[in-house]
Amino acid sequence: MVENALAIRRRHKDKAIKWGGLFVIFLILILMYVPILVLIAYSFTTATNVGTWTGFSFDLYSALFKDEEIMTALGNTIILALSSSAISVVLGTSGAIGAFYSKKRMRAAIETVTQIPVVNAEIVIAMSLTVMFVFVGTYIFMGSNIFSFWTLLIGHVILSLPFVYLSVKPKLLQMDPAIYEAALDLGCSQGKALGKVVLPEIMPGIGSGFLLAITLSLDDFIVTAFTRGAGLLSGEKTIDTLSTLVQAKIKKGPVPPEMRALTTLIFLLVLLIVIGITIYNNVKAKKAAKLSRRKL
Repeated sequence: MVENALAIRRRHKDKAIKWGGLFVIFLILILMYVPILVLIAYSFTTATNVGTWTGFSFDLYSALFKDEEIMTALGNTIILALSSSAISVVLGTSGAIGAFYSKKRMRAAIETVTQIPVVNAEIVIAMSLTVMFVFVGTYIFMGSNIFSFWTLLIGHVILSLPFVYLSVKPKLLQMDPAIYEAALDLGCSQGKALGKVVLPEIMPGIGSGFLLAITLSLDDFIVTAFTRGAGLLSGEKTIDTLSTLVQAKIKKGPVPPEMRALTTLIFLLVLLIVIGITIYNNVKAKKAAKLSRRKL
């Protein structure tokens, strides 16, 4: 009887923990996605402020693509995100591979240096970059203002590079280190062994690092505000990205209602990418399971 009572108590306790965990999860999901759903809903009305409904329409979406200021900021943001992410992937992947095949002391030093920007405050990175660019412009370029697209690009690469490294590193640790030596023994050159053996093994980490770098670049405001100059689609004006444009608009008044339509399109695009990646991974896992069953 005592054992039955203890078993019943354990079951009730397990159920309580289970339902409590589900409640917390659903609460977090509601807090995360309800504001997004509200924003999406109000992208189909022309009201200036969220909370006021003036009727269903697609006017904000048509006005969005006619707004030159927003389109210029969007173009600058996309160009900057893609270019900085591509450079970060090349440098981060090269660094991760080099550290993986280095000696223990060198590997530890590289990993320590790489992790500092991750845990460091972004304002510190932005300020240090600003001081460095001012010093270079003053003493090397004889008082010239070197702030431009290139300084902004350097800032975004420095911001996202450590995260690419950390995304590629686990895939290298999961890989059999003898594969590379085996490829060399079979007659492959170092470059061919790297391209045919190592890179395919770590490609999921490279893809994750690339997407993470794009996300960091799209979201960044502090480094952008401190390192930007004239260039890109802005011409001789200071480069505006979506984050700096929204911040400038908030100073003057409410955020333009067209931004609600833009954020909705960005959210739907990200959602489609996530669904596509999930489907691809599931199909790949099923194929791998079938191949393993055939071998057995």
